[in-house]
Amino acid sequence: MASVEVRSVRKSAALRPRGPGKLQPARSMPLDYRYSAAGGRKAANGVGARAAVAPEEEEEEGVEVGVVGFEGDADSPYSSQAATTEEVEEEGDGERGGGDAEVDSAAAATGARATAAAAAATTPRRQSPAGAGSPSQRDARWGDTSSYGARKKHRVFCQLPNSDWALCTVITTSGDDSVLKLPEGKVLRLKTESLEAANPEILDGVDDLMQLSYLSEPSVLYNLQYRYTQDLIYTKAGPVLVAVNPFKKVPLYGNEYIDAYRNKTKDSPHVYAIADSALREMKRDEVNQSIIISGESGAGKTETAKIAMQYLASLGGGGGIEYEILQTNPILEAFGNAKTLRNDNSSRFGKLIEIHFSTTGRICGAMIQTFGERSYHIFYQLCAGAPASLRDKLNMKKADEYKYLKQSCCYSIAGVDDAQMFRTVTEAMNIVHISKEDQDNVFTMVSAVLWLGDVSFTVIDNENHVEIVVDEAAETVARLLGCSIEDLNLALSKRHMKVNNENIVQKLTLSQAIDTRDALAKSLYASLFEWLVEQINKSLSVGKRRTGRSISILDIYGFESFDRNSFEQFCINYANERLQQHFNRHLFKLEQEEYVEDGIDWAKVEFEDNQNCLNLFEKKPLGLLSLLDEESTFPNATDLTFANKLKQHLNNNSCFRGERGKAFAVRHYAGEVAYDTSGFLEKNRDLLHMDSIQFLAKCKSSLPQMFASKMLSQSDNPLPVPYRNSAADSQKLSVAMKFKGQLFQLMQRLESTTPHFIRCIKPNNLQLPAIYEQGLVLQQLKCCGVLEVVRISRSGYPTRMTHQKFARRYGFLLLEDVASQDPLSVSVAILHQFNILPEMYQVGYTKLFFRTGQIGKLEDTRNRTLHGFKAVSEGIKPVAMQGNE
Repeated sequence: MASVEVRSVRKSAALRPRGPGKLQPARSMPLDYRYSAAGGRKAANGVGARAAVAPEEEEEEGVEVGVVGFEGDADSPYSSQAATTEEVEEEGDGERGGGDAEVDSAAAATGARATAAAAAATTPRRQSPAGAGSPSQRDARWGDTSSYGARKKHRVFCQLPNSDWALCTVITTSGDDSVLKLPEGKVLRLKTESLEAANPEILDGVDDLMQLSYLSEPSVLYNLQYRYTQDLIYTKAGPVLVAVNPFKKVPLYGNEYIDAYRNKTKDSPHVYAIADSALREMKRDEVNQSIIISGESGAGKTETAKIAMQYLASLGGGGGIEYEILQTNPILEAFGNAKTLRNDNSSRFGKLIEIHFSTTGRICGAMIQTFGERSYHIFYQLCAGAPASLRDKLNMKKADEYKYLKQSCCYSIAGVDDAQMFRTVTEAMNIVHISKEDQDNVFTMVSAVLWLGDVSFTVIDNENHVEIVVDEAAETVARLLGCSIEDLNLALSKRHMKVNNENIVQKLTLSQAIDTRDALAKSLYASLFEWLVEQINKSLSVGKRRTGRSISILDIYGFESFDRNSFEQFCINYANERLQQHFNRHLFKLEQEEYVEDGIDWAKVEFEDNQNCLNLFEKKPLGLLSLLDEESTFPNATDLTFANKLKQHLNNNSCFRGERGKAFAVRHYAGEVAYDTSGFLEKNRDLLHMDSIQFLAKCKSSLPQMFASKMLSQSDNPLPVPYRNSAADSQKLSVAMKFKGQLFQLMQRLESTTPHFIRCIKPNNLQLPAIYEQGLVLQQLKCCGVLEVVRISRSGYPTRMTHQKFARRYGFLLLEDVASQDPLSVSVAILHQFNILPEMYQVGYTKLFFRTGQIGKLEDTRNRTLHGFKAVSEGIKPVAMQGNE
């Protein structure tokens, strides 16, 4: 466990609450004090004349006082439309008790009216968390689920046989069992200890998860679903924005919304709000900002990044550069994204777009950094959209005639016109000033890569040595690259090596030749992508004055855990471990800054530190990456020998577990992942040999020469030496080491910025709207670290409310008239009267900070009081006066 110390801040005399001495220190009410409603006169139990005016205050706030039930979405598993009158519970006036945000109009409009008499007879008393039983082992980490005892007519969550959670109503409780009514009317009996408390209805659909009194898994899942069914796809989790992919167009974007967030007439969670906050903080603090977007494939990261860029371009535009920045998206997506089984537009690389601003806040330039895999929408776009002249020049075929493209048997995407997308890409290239000549060269390389896949080999001896087949494919590749057939054959069928100071030529077998061909194709495409990004960066920065102020938008792949996890998931999850440590550190910083700025006492926060897992990956010489690199250099090493080496050296690390055969498991921050080492060594070795680089250097086409020149210049760098000519190790710096180097460069840049986090969530695997799979969402919440945010916030004071709102909402409950006092004094008086324990809250300069669950208890008292007023107004004896309190 790690902790962060923050010294207590002492309030100056000028900032201390000024009010009647009897209100300080606000701790003097007797421990057995109980509050209940009783008309408009002072009673023995302490209700004063002030309470009599509460209904009038409610009307002034524009909400009718009454008993409101919760309907919700009829299709939701949490719907309570089937509830009977006796299950209806008071909702209140529509203000959210846990924060400053107001209840959405759609949520406030739901509910069914019940008679006041029925409500007065059935209003339950919510048990204080202090008097309930021990937590279930499943959710012990949440803390706020540890103290709830089921009581009649309370809403609770129960877990169904399919592991989904349902919102139920307690009918009766007997011994260790409770009888529950499900939303669809079914009745079942469960162990009371297996139930999880549900939040007061006033907190249904809150726009910040930190406002919830109970932050359990079912509460978070329910709240996100409640909002999702109303197209409210954005929810805050403290300082983090959670974005649930709607898989449809939602009316949340455009100039009207941009103006609303810029002018602060809207403050609900949104990507625009995150971008606006980054822009304002950059100007105010003169510190570079970053917006870090993560989530699994199909969660909507790329679209979210474009929405953030749209907002920044709108506010910082005026010189035309903002339009160029937006036009980089179709280019990068065409060359860097692909259709996968999980996503029609999956980013196979991470990108960091750094947008620079002038002293007046205008965009003056940008730079893009990419890292990770590459993949290929552009292949299909070129095949479908190339004009006749270009098709003839490149000898283009149909997409389903190329071997590289036939492997997936997927040649189109529903609703996507590849020919039109090709025209969009070329238009975007024009806008970012890529010349027509350079565009032709780019498409020449794309065609060369496709044709390389069709180059075949013929066996020439009984040792399975090969030469290329001189056919249309080989001749087209030679023409596009600007080389001879002889040079192409030499590059793909032979290898020059140096052994004991003697130069020898090794003939390649069929499998070796195929690997060499594919490595050349991959290298050509990777180099092309890198060169293209360089040209875009030149265009976005030429003649632009930089001030040092920037906002970086990071679109990166999220944590992955599949049935079978290979080298790709190994690298991705390592990167996410690094980003999670960055996330944790800055999360604490943001939380504590608010505490300190508002002057509350703050000692330390305990949190899970993932440094041990990072050490498992990075430690030298006995870490996962070092051992992988070492084994990759041995000619006779296999995936099994690699797995055995890991078990031999790493079994003592608590984050590592060896498994049978070629498997091992790593305990990541988001959960344990089992990896299959099959293919690890091959994927870690870069099979592009020096022969292939020298072959590209001889080509007459300009781009292959540039690519080779850059590779050769890297080989002159002694630390590390990326290319070697020895028999044992003739490949470049390993893939894992290059990935680590890119990751460290990324982290170095992010550390110099103030971060803003967006976690994207995919609600279903079908990529269809209105479908919400609880299990899938919960897995992502854990993997993205959202549940970690909740756990961390539990250590502090997640519920915050301004003194003004707190006094307005609960002030009518006071024993005496305090209308003339300032909001802070009224707030302190309320805390005093209801004996809220000192450790349960802190009084700040502008806000009250509450431990989890406190607002829920105050809401219960407030609702019971309003029930009492309604009952009295209709001549019915209040519950409290009947002795049922």
